[in-house]
Amino acid sequence: MLDIIQSIIPTALFFSAPLIFTALGGVFSERSGVVNIGLEGLMVMGAFVGIVFNLTFADVFGAATPWLSILAAMVVSSIFSIIHAVASVSFRADQVVSGVAINFLALGLGVFLTKQWYGKGQTDMVSQPFYSLDIPFLSDVPILGPLFFQDMYMTSYLAIFIAFIAWFILYKTPFGLRLRSVGEHPMAADTNGINVYAMRYIAVMISGAMGGIGGSVFALTIAMNFSQSTIVGQGFMSLAAVIFGKWHPLGAMGAALFFGFAQSLSVISAGIPLLEDIPQIYLLIAPYVLTILALAGFIGRAEAPKANGEPYIKGSR
Repeated sequence: MLDIIQSIIPTALFFSAPLIFTALGGVFSERSGVVNIGLEGLMVMGAFVGIVFNLTFADVFGAATPWLSILAAMVVSSIFSIIHAVASVSFRADQVVSGVAINFLALGLGVFLTKQWYGKGQTDMVSQPFYSLDIPFLSDVPILGPLFFQDMYMTSYLAIFIAFIAWFILYKTPFGLRLRSVGEHPMAADTNGINVYAMRYIAVMISGAMGGIGGSVFALTIAMNFSQSTIVGQGFMSLAAVIFGKWHPLGAMGAALFFGFAQSLSVISAGIPLLEDIPQIYLLIAPYVLTILALAGFIGRAEAPKANGEPYIKGSR
């Protein structure tokens, strides 16, 4: 049993990390009142930039390349998300339509540039991805060491750490209070001197940054290259984690861990007696089925921020 658990936990955390990053970005955006259906597109942009940066500068930065790649992806995706902010905040366009446009634009731009730069529908495989490792000393601890500190990716620890940082920012700082007030009652926030437009722009850009990190982490740990099928459904799964987690950073992390575990089933099934005889196709679609079931049973009890999805016109009543 211990061997089975040891195979499950690292793999589940491995698949959960990109979802956690992206879901946290979705929490910031939707807490400010801006629905972000474009998380999928932000992950696509992050994956594209992370892979291209890695391929371009692998010989220059060596082992530091994957970390610099996710930073580059974070910056570019944050800038890219401004398109959604301008459309939904400044022009007060339908936020769902704007998010869908982001998804199509990111994928089209990524595939087009890939064909232009590499002459084919996908990039080369990266030579400097993230590698799993054992944590010194902690990996030798009986029971807990093999479960949590052996053959682990640093991005998994980073994702969980960032989730707690996001919780602290949203619920323990003046910035978080202002952001949440903008999402709950923007007119009252405006009356108290809070710039609703600026807060929503910042929140959307944070979601872009986190989506970029999530996409690049997925590309540099799982896919290893970029193509039109690199990010397929992970952004929507992250959006589901936002809702399933009640728009709370730690709730979103928990939901992302659950969905990450569902994604890992097809990998770990061979070593689990109850799953080894299940056809692989069923395990591959399990994450999406579990996502639908989770939302179908939970969405009626999850209450979004009051002003989520509603454009704000300064001075309106």
